[in-house]
Amino acid sequence: MSSLPENGPETGSVRIEHDSMGEVEVPADALWRAQTQRAVQNVPISGRPLPPALIHALARIKGAAASTNAGLDVISAGQRDAIVAAVSEIVEGKHDDQFPIDVFQTGSGTSTNMNVNEVVSSLTSRAGVDCHPNDVVNASQSSNDTFPSAIHVAAVLAAAPLDDAMGVLADALRRKAEEYADAVKSGRTHLMDATPVTLGQELGGYAATAAYARERLAAALPRVRELPLGGTAVGTGINTPPAFAEQTIGHLNAGTGETFTEARNHFEAQGTQDSLVELSGALRTYAVGLVKVCNDLRWMGSGPTAGLSEIHLQDLQPGSSIMPGKVNPVIPEATLQVCAQVLGNDAAITFAGASGSFELNVMLPVIARNLLESMELLTNASRLLATCVDGITGDRERMRAYAESSPSIVTPMNKYVGYEAAAKIAKQALANGATIRQTVLDLGYVERGEISEEQLDEALDVERMTRP
Repeated sequence: MSSLPENGPETGSVRIEHDSMGEVEVPADALWRAQTQRAVQNVPISGRPLPPALIHALARIKGAAASTNAGLDVISAGQRDAIVAAVSEIVEGKHDDQFPIDVFQTGSGTSTNMNVNEVVSSLTSRAGVDCHPNDVVNASQSSNDTFPSAIHVAAVLAAAPLDDAMGVLADALRRKAEEYADAVKSGRTHLMDATPVTLGQELGGYAATAAYARERLAAALPRVRELPLGGTAVGTGINTPPAFAEQTIGHLNAGTGETFTEARNHFEAQGTQDSLVELSGALRTYAVGLVKVCNDLRWMGSGPTAGLSEIHLQDLQPGSSIMPGKVNPVIPEATLQVCAQVLGNDAAITFAGASGSFELNVMLPVIARNLLESMELLTNASRLLATCVDGITGDRERMRAYAESSPSIVTPMNKYVGYEAAAKIAKQALANGATIRQTVLDLGYVERGEISEEQLDEALDVERMTRP
């Protein structure tokens, strides 16, 4: 990496930078400057920086702001061009290693906002254009409106691939549901035998889980598209030209292909982060649904001899370091762990979202980190789970055998002999290891004329039970 223009004397592998608090040593080849370095030194907590998607979104805002500021004569056209060029490099991921500040930092994200300002400034300096981090790159802005806006932008950009992945999973489940639409199996409630269903009906329910998750995601996005940009420090818009927010969001829309709008109420937009909490809630709901789907797949695939073995999940890898031949449901288990992480992230986001103090929420970085992680994890897990669904094969004979041997198929007998008599039939059949049909005959219901054999066969038709 090229050396930066000197901002003070260099000493060995460091250079001296200064800010309003004085001088600080910065690595000689770093693009960041004094304020970033102070944050790196002050909060060495997790070793985990904010996700690149957040940094890229914040850089996009800097580029859009520069275009607006040049049009409003706040900065020069040359400064605008240099900033836009620097931002382009950041968005392309060329400088991801230049954003080292820990997630757990100042609650407004000011440190990361200044990190981006300083890196942009350094890149413009390389191009021979002086753009002060605060006075030029951050012109008409405050960390308090740019950083939460960046979270919103990053979340909206992450929503498209998540929606696509949900759709891929829903489609895979629908295809498999159609394949097994007539595969009769025992229903189960409380993990106990219940009246018959088809495997296709169960898979269709799972498909609806993914489809409804897409609806919830879409329903939350309009409020996430509202940006706090233009509110500056406390929501009043101090130090910002009147047209700044509208024009900057227009440039942002042109650059991203998305539709963002200015917050309807800047005090709500900066003091709370309810729209992000709402979005996280949609992710949590999807994760909860996936837990049910994955656990059902694991149950149905359990075995091969001591479990249900109604379906077979594709063999992917050895499942034991000591038991030869053992294969485990890898993808459902991995997805369950993703869901656990998403639920934990949502709990953190919920708590952080409640941490608005007067004119500012002060847990923005942890909201950003957890929200974007949840979206990425669910995107990747959904696509993997879809491949798992594609590989499912159902054991039709075993499923039907379970359905026909279940005492719960006595249920249609209620209308002929009554609930208590039907319960007696079920218990005797189970005790004797006999079928429900044979038990009805043994107990004399046909002989006494309470039900005909034709009615009995119709009542005990497991396929009819799935579509009464």
